[in-house]
Amino acid sequence: MMRVESGHIVLKRLRFHAFHGVMPQERRVGADFLVTLRLGYDLTRAMQTDDVSDTLNYAEVYRVVQEEMEKPSALLEHVAGRIADAVLRQFPDVQSIDLELMKQNPPMGADCEGAGVELHLINDKTPE
Repeated sequence: MMRVESGHIVLKRLRFHAFHGVMPQERRVGADFLVTLRLGYDLTRAMQTDDVSDTLNYAEVYRVVQEEMEKPSALLEHVAGRIADAVLRQFPDVQSIDLELMKQNPPMGADCEGAGVELHLINDKTPE
């Protein structure tokens, strides 16, 4: 008998053109961003049933990320926090979130692929 120790739904390097940044130019012209999500989720049932209703629909997760990326913010930390919060509100069975949000070609005078933030969050379902 096989036991699933952990399972994850992964959306890798989702591309968005969005208007996040501190500088007025960033808010006007926008920039390209990459979002990667690794969502802890119990995949046991879906492995057995082959039924999409027994797993996390990644198209619906993408829609949530897209909605948050469309709201301009000064700080990537704020955007990442909003994405994580929205995912957990929409999909309460998500056990954990690893989220990477990278701005490509950031305006900081450096030759680099990007700059951004990474979050690791646990869905603490304990009652308050």
